[in-house]
Amino acid sequence: MTGLTTHVLDTAKGRPAEGLKIDLYRLSGEIREKVATVTTNSDGRVDGGPILVGETFIAGEYELVFHAGDYLRAGGAELPQPAFLDVIPIRFGIADTTAHYHVPLLLSPYGYSTYRGS
Repeated sequence: MTGLTTHVLDTAKGRPAEGLKIDLYRLSGEIREKVATVTTNSDGRVDGGPILVGETFIAGEYELVFHAGDYLRAGGAELPQPAFLDVIPIRFGIADTTAHYHVPLLLSPYGYSTYRGS
């Protein structure tokens, strides 16, 4: 499979992060072009397959913006104002359009981690 996928896990609750909004931007210097807005399903993934696939899956620099604060508040987390983690931007590059790029997010109210998954 080629394309861009993500998976969000709520490590504080020990389950997938359902209902988390994610924006995807293509970057060109200082220009940010919104490519997609998606929401995670009950498995913490995006319905409908990869976020980028086919002719939209082109080499370049990208940013996934995870709206963590909204998700955490909706799940009952009591966050300070401002929240320690509200919006989490992850910038990455796609160099090989014949490959699969998977950018997972492990999330809690006070920390997160990511990596290039498979």
